[in-house]
Amino acid sequence: MGFTINHLFKSSVKYLLATTAIVTVIPLPAKAATFLVTERAVLGGNDEIDWVSLGKVFNPSAPDFSAFLPNSFLATSQGGLGLDINIVPTNNSQITSPFVFQTLPPPGIRTNFAQGDFILFGGIDPTGFQPLPPGAPDPRTQGNGGPFSISFARPVFGAGTQIAVDISNLEVETFITAFDNTNNLLGSFSVLSTSSLALDNSAVFLGIRSDTPNISRVVFSSSYPQYGLAINQVSIVAVSEPNYTLVLLAFGVSGVVLKLRQGT
Repeated sequence: MGFTINHLFKSSVKYLLATTAIVTVIPLPAKAATFLVTERAVLGGNDEIDWVSLGKVFNPSAPDFSAFLPNSFLATSQGGLGLDINIVPTNNSQITSPFVFQTLPPPGIRTNFAQGDFILFGGIDPTGFQPLPPGAPDPRTQGNGGPFSISFARPVFGAGTQIAVDISNLEVETFITAFDNTNNLLGSFSVLSTSSLALDNSAVFLGIRSDTPNISRVVFSSSYPQYGLAINQVSIVAVSEPNYTLVLLAFGVSGVVLKLRQGT
């Protein structure tokens, strides 16, 4: 019996020392901070979703309605991260379903994204959906302005995309909002911008970053939801699955120690 008690005592000491060593290396959890990012390079993405990967691209010169997308669909990033995309349906029955197109000079669809970008678009009233010649005024065609919601299979540090609204020469406020895995609001930011048909890559970048991998969903929207919302490839600051498990373990150990300290 004495041997057993002595053995347990030594094991407890070893466990205490190991726990102390872990806490010395891992900081105790603090409230996560989120901040706005307006440049793709500053976001520091290590993964992305390019919408051409969906395998459906709408060609305005040869319309094929099978290229339209449902308002909710699944996708996978280049790094293998599962994504759940939801575009809020419009109440206007004349507006199409969402679709992906490649922005190009006429007879393609011009935007102020970079020429050749693949764009996820909320939808448009097809009666006004005609490629416009250079210099033509914006007809201000009604469309689906979302919101666009992207949920991540594993929480991430951040995400962002260039964003535009299908209306030229009107200042529009676009928003990005982030939530954690229990739908708590982590942060919401907005920027003002004006869209055009210049194909000059001037579409504003709108991103959000956190100091911990706690972003489970991001939502993009605008102050003019009656006009179509458009985004290009989404950059993601992801955590690999093995590293994400280690992060969860680290915060779990730190949380236990914090509770123990508070109880003393």
